[in-house]
Amino acid sequence: MNKFLTSSIGRLRAMAFLEGLSLILLLFIAMPLKYGFGLPAMVKVVGMAHGVLFIGFVLLTLMVSIEQRWSFLSTTWKVLLSSMVPFGTFYIDKKILEPMHSKKE
Repeated sequence: MNKFLTSSIGRLRAMAFLEGLSLILLLFIAMPLKYGFGLPAMVKVVGMAHGVLFIGFVLLTLMVSIEQRWSFLSTTWKVLLSSMVPFGTFYIDKKILEPMHSKKE
């Protein structure tokens, strides 16, 4: 079985990737198509997917935070904030989630 899906931190890492990718698609492809070329359809599709992934990421982060007993002030807020910054989830994966995931294996 895929190592990402066998643990809660692995699932969070996978969700972080998908959420980060959806934000990049929204900001750098869908929005320019809408405002630069008058093609709003992509924003509706990518925007909805991003919204669902964002909510899933926040909920999963809170669940993992409780399960792993993360300190809100040292870990949880950083992971949550990463979802609001382009490329933030990729950075937080390398700096926080990947090292935690490696320790669990």
